[in-house]
Amino acid sequence: MSWILLSVAGLLEVVWAVGLKRLGADAPVLLWFGVGAALAGSVALLALAMRELPLSLAYPLWVGIGLLGSVLAGMLLFGESISPLKWASIGLIALGMLGLKAL
Repeated sequence: MSWILLSVAGLLEVVWAVGLKRLGADAPVLLWFGVGAALAGSVALLALAMRELPLSLAYPLWVGIGLLGSVLAGMLLFGESISPLKWASIGLIALGMLGLKAL
């Protein structure tokens, strides 16, 4: 169950990061509350997952899920370009996440 909580927490991190990108002075109040709810939900689910998972595993994986998801969201939603060096760096992060989970 803790792995599911951690995965959803990471996905919510992507949601609030995308929401932050869309926020502006003219953003609807509902979007502000949505970003806040996604942020609070992400941290709360991370805390619940850390009841069973060690800090040295849960936190880096949470950050990694958010990072990978944010890169993909940036490409798909905002047309951001990714250089070959950036792809290589993302790949190394993903390998590091797999390594942490395997240990």
